[in-house]
Amino acid sequence: MTDLFDDVIGHERVTGLLASELESPGQAYLFVGPHSVGKAFVALRFAAGLLGGDSDDRSRRLALAGTHPDLTILEPEGATSLGVDQAREVVTRASMSPIEADRTVFLFPDAGSMTESAANALLKTLEEPSPSVVFLLVAESEDDFPPTVASRCRTILLGRVPLAVIAEALESKGLDSDQAAGVAVVSGGRPGLALALMTQPEVVQFRQLWLSIPAQVTPHPGDGQRLASVVLEELAPLVEDSVPDDLAKDKAQRARRRVEMSLLVSGLEILASWYADSASLQMGGPVRNSDLELAPFTDVPPRKAVRSAEDVLDAVVDIQANLRREMVLANLFASLGTDV
Repeated sequence: MTDLFDDVIGHERVTGLLASELESPGQAYLFVGPHSVGKAFVALRFAAGLLGGDSDDRSRRLALAGTHPDLTILEPEGATSLGVDQAREVVTRASMSPIEADRTVFLFPDAGSMTESAANALLKTLEEPSPSVVFLLVAESEDDFPPTVASRCRTILLGRVPLAVIAEALESKGLDSDQAAGVAVVSGGRPGLALALMTQPEVVQFRQLWLSIPAQVTPHPGDGQRLASVVLEELAPLVEDSVPDDLAKDKAQRARRRVEMSLLVSGLEILASWYADSASLQMGGPVRNSDLELAPFTDVPPRKAVRSAEDVLDAVVDIQANLRREMVLANLFASLGTDV
């Protein structure tokens, strides 16, 4: 089992736990964590281990390709949600015997999109599963499901990965150290996002764009709107280039949405780090963005800097709540430009 998780960046504690679970697995697992940290990536490798046994390389290879006869991967219907008809198909399939392996595995890479009726349709199967069935659900939070569903699962929490670990992994894939470090910072500790961005030289400029915002904000709503448009325009090619060309339309749309969300959150966190550095420097503390000139940090009073960092992080919450992104950014930038 030593090679099963070798291509996972970080998450050593989680992969060690999952490797030990293969001997006697539970019947339902819920992988939770932020966008693009590798939840579905890890879950698929766990599925391959569940189906491949100790030495069946063929089964593992088929599972990792998503073509094993005893692995069912449930993607949302269209671009939005997992529906009740899909859930009912799973219930029917779960009552059948495995075809090749010792068990049947159902993987839901975007289980958080499951409708309430779909979750309810699955509930009885989760409560009384066949001994040969394992469910792997992937979502950002346990709160994405009714408590009755989440409580039937073993929760596997994947957090962000240290930037140095991501940078080292990117260097091993051929990036020079400066580019690897730049991509790691923009990824915000999300290995999936880092891998999607690793071939794009514009990534470093993306960080500079967010760090330049404090010098551009004004209290005028029109300026906030303009700056929001600039940010989203700069974001668009990074998102588009991160999505493989061979994906089906609906899957590509979901992938774009995930990458855009991850990039927006990372950008806002970079912006918040500037204001945190501003407050810290003026209070005699360290700065995170040590490659920047220090003088601009003193242009914002410490109390305003702290409040601005809080406003930026509040905007992260609004973005993740799927509020209109351009409106959230425009309001944020206008707020950052005020003197009070």
